[in-house]
Amino acid sequence: MTTEIPKKQMAQVIEKTGGPLQYKEIDVQQPGPDEILVNVKFSGVCHTDLHALKGDWPLPTKLPLVGGHEGAGVVVARGELIKDLELGDHVGIKWINGSCLACDFCQQSDEPLCAKALLSGYTVDGSFQQYAIAKAAHVARIPKDIDLAGVAPVLCAGITVYKGLKESGAKPGQTVAIVGAGGGLGALAQQYAKAMGLRTIAIDTGYDKRKVCAELGSSAFIDFATSKNVVQEVKEATEDGLGPHAVLLLAVSERPFQQAAEYVRARGSVVCIGLPAGAYLKAPVFDTVIKMITIKGSYVGNRKDSSEALDFYRRGLIKFPYKVVGLSELQSVYELMEKGAIAGRYVVDTSK
Repeated sequence: MTTEIPKKQMAQVIEKTGGPLQYKEIDVQQPGPDEILVNVKFSGVCHTDLHALKGDWPLPTKLPLVGGHEGAGVVVARGELIKDLELGDHVGIKWINGSCLACDFCQQSDEPLCAKALLSGYTVDGSFQQYAIAKAAHVARIPKDIDLAGVAPVLCAGITVYKGLKESGAKPGQTVAIVGAGGGLGALAQQYAKAMGLRTIAIDTGYDKRKVCAELGSSAFIDFATSKNVVQEVKEATEDGLGPHAVLLLAVSERPFQQAAEYVRARGSVVCIGLPAGAYLKAPVFDTVIKMITIKGSYVGNRKDSSEALDFYRRGLIKFPYKVVGLSELQSVYELMEKGAIAGRYVVDTSK
């Protein structure tokens, strides 16, 4: 049932809320009947991982906790109930580690909304370790011709923004404004939008992020830190001056969530994806009503969304900047994230 597996491994462990991280040796777990053990090769670093460390979401984490939920690796052991995965298969550990598969939400392919969902790197140990447990029904199936380092960020960031674009209802040829366009989620959102035939307006700040967005093909870049009127500039960046057809909010601060309803066009949609701690949505009721604006949330994608998002990547339609560092360097990545100094995505190599 298993290949040769060590008894100990290296992992980044949160011992107490707020950190610091502890890079230490821990036991390698054995999979249960419906689980697999994955030798994680690479794991993307998401802003959600920083929230798990800080404990600033209204959702308690397990402690001690191994974070991470963008883990790409190889199946090295499987439970006795698993028949559709073989040792050596490539898989991805996602935010949704498992769900009940029986509730109303699970039955209608909304398993992220399952009340009993297990969350990788939050309520169960995640992918910032060399060997991680996952429910076999929920891992992403990764073709062996896909680079594991490159695909790791797709397992959360890619799937999440792809789902958000689908939820926006934007059609090929229409315009989507992406707030937080220069970060990890934003870089992927621009790529998926382009692959889906959408025109994008990037909203972010700083030279590095402007450069990234230009390379990724956005038609305009609005620097919210230097702009005298973000709302007016976003409208002017659309071909007819009426504003974008949809807005993807990937920001980690509250203010952009208050502005979006002001510049989205009539019958447009505002899709909230970013989760700034303690933030609230606010929009002018009059404009929302007479412009018939839709404001909605979009969570992570389901298993079908995941396979579709991976297929875009496999076909070479998703190319985005990422940097590989050792798992031992994870704390320094968090420090850069706190400063808003990351353009693109960091991926950790669990062997270093």
